[in-house]
Amino acid sequence: LNNAQNNTKSSLGPAKPITTLPDLFLTAVSLLFLFSSPKPNHTLFRKFLSFPPNPRRFPKMTTTSQSRTSFATPQALSDWLKPRLSSDSLDSWGVKPGTKNLHNLWLELSEGETSLVDSSPPLRTVNVVTVRILGKGNLVLVESRQELSDGSFRDRFRPLSEKMKPHETTEEAVARAVKEELGSSRIVRIVPGSYRKKLEERNSASYPRLPARYVLHSVDAWVEGLPEEDFVTEEKEEYEDVDGTRGLEKAVSVRKHYWEWVCSDSLCS
Repeated sequence: LNNAQNNTKSSLGPAKPITTLPDLFLTAVSLLFLFSSPKPNHTLFRKFLSFPPNPRRFPKMTTTSQSRTSFATPQALSDWLKPRLSSDSLDSWGVKPGTKNLHNLWLELSEGETSLVDSSPPLRTVNVVTVRILGKGNLVLVESRQELSDGSFRDRFRPLSEKMKPHETTEEAVARAVKEELGSSRIVRIVPGSYRKKLEERNSASYPRLPARYVLHSVDAWVEGLPEEDFVTEEKEEYEDVDGTRGLEKAVSVRKHYWEWVCSDSLCS
């Protein structure tokens, strides 16, 4: 009998697991769920992935415009500007009262204070430090006007401002501006937390019809030893010419600064 049972088992082969009804039901439900969903269910993945539901779309960067920071000679700058700027605009530079000339722009580019974007018309970009000097009784010092080397005047009515040099920090630019435009070296104390950065785009006053982008780095500061009344200061040459090859006499420079104390708000005395 035992031999007969063993022969029967061997002929039937190894035992197979019997599929139960619950297993068949779960399989059918899974297949129905899989084939009845035309789109993946992203809500199941959001619990595990950190991607935002609406990813930010970054604009494409254009590289067609290039900036020029220097030219070999003023004539090279003139040749570059002529097809990009109207001739009547260039002709007014240094002729219209209160404006600067082509040689001034060439010096700014040579010193790294200005860059020109290759466009029509070109875009002049300048980093400027602006110092809001505080006085007694809520007064603020402003430059009312400038006297230029050609004898003309131009109205300003703005705080102490100076073009920044390449790689110059705001603190270094503030100290240099105070020294150059307000006379000898003075003790300068920048008000903590007063730094502001602002972008302005407008036509340049020095170079008519030349669009300009001004990156303004402004601070409030106390400067010791300033007169309490309105006063005038004289400025030395803005650029140095060691070997006499830069032709500074061709550029229009600022000779005198006229300063006034004005009310900063309605509470000033």
